[in-house]
Amino acid sequence: MNIWIDADACPNPIKEILYRIAIRKSIKINLVANQWLNIPPSPFISRLLVEHGFDKADNKIVELVELNDLVITSDIPLASDVLNKGAFVLTPRGEVYTLETIKERLVMRDFMETMRASGIQTKGSAPFSSKDREKFANQLDILVKRLTK
Repeated sequence: MNIWIDADACPNPIKEILYRIAIRKSIKINLVANQWLNIPPSPFISRLLVEHGFDKADNKIVELVELNDLVITSDIPLASDVLNKGAFVLTPRGEVYTLETIKERLVMRDFMETMRASGIQTKGSAPFSSKDREKFANQLDILVKRLTK
């Protein structure tokens, strides 16, 4: 099992949790981004720098992800693509996406995008909180236990 991180938008507290679990459980994590990231020295932590451009990091994750890998992202189209390849998805806020739930998320995302394009003001996401971090850590622990059995 590998963990793939859509690292450009991943909050730093989440990256720190992932670094710790990679070292503690000897799990390979891969941060994919279009900008340079500082990472701790470890044989279990790597970064993959992709060129700048729309969805370049997402496309690279979809290309490299394998069955039963875990992807950390809040990008709904990316989540859909990797779920269809047999991977698991966890958002930085601790929500697990599944094939059953992702279709609803895609429809809602498209609806909200249409609303914004027509000039209707919509609320953005709430600020990232310590509760989000805690929920993420708990769900990550559950998924890692399940996937490393």
